[in-house]
Amino acid sequence: MPSEKILEQKKQAVAQLSENLKEACAGVIVNYSGINVADDTKLRKELREAGDTYVVVKNTLLGRALKEAGIDGLDSVLEGTTALAYSKTDYVSAAKILSAYADKSKTFEIKAGFVDGSALDASGVKELAELPSKEVLVAKALGGLNAPITGLVTVLNGTIKGLVVALNAIAEQKGA
Repeated sequence: MPSEKILEQKKQAVAQLSENLKEACAGVIVNYSGINVADDTKLRKELREAGDTYVVVKNTLLGRALKEAGIDGLDSVLEGTTALAYSKTDYVSAAKILSAYADKSKTFEIKAGFVDGSALDASGVKELAELPSKEVLVAKALGGLNAPITGLVTVLNGTIKGLVVALNAIAEQKGA
């Protein structure tokens, strides 16, 4: 039977992780077995630079934290070696980075994930990873909004140009 001190530490760890999961917009759960130290360091650096948090966590603690955070349906994937990457601001960065690494590795695999408190299976995380980044989506939306305005300016410019050509022809005719 664990001591009161250890139980209290575990309760605090679950509470902290649960609070982080509530604040996260998206997360990915992976099986990190078979990753060497150099690759793990590189992967952690890449996730950190993207603004994601990556932690190795015990399955029982993660299960309780997910339950406290209100994220259901992920208990079945909490077996073996488990790590969690989550972000409070970017929905796709963790999924992109971890999916790219999982494609190169034979042992590293995506188990599941979540978006806004809803569980995703491994294929859902792969689909999330294939989405364009936020910047690309904003640029496409702005381009879509800009296109009608550009067309209107072109049409108006053509009308003015036609008027100028007609006036110029009349002026030349009267001058002759």
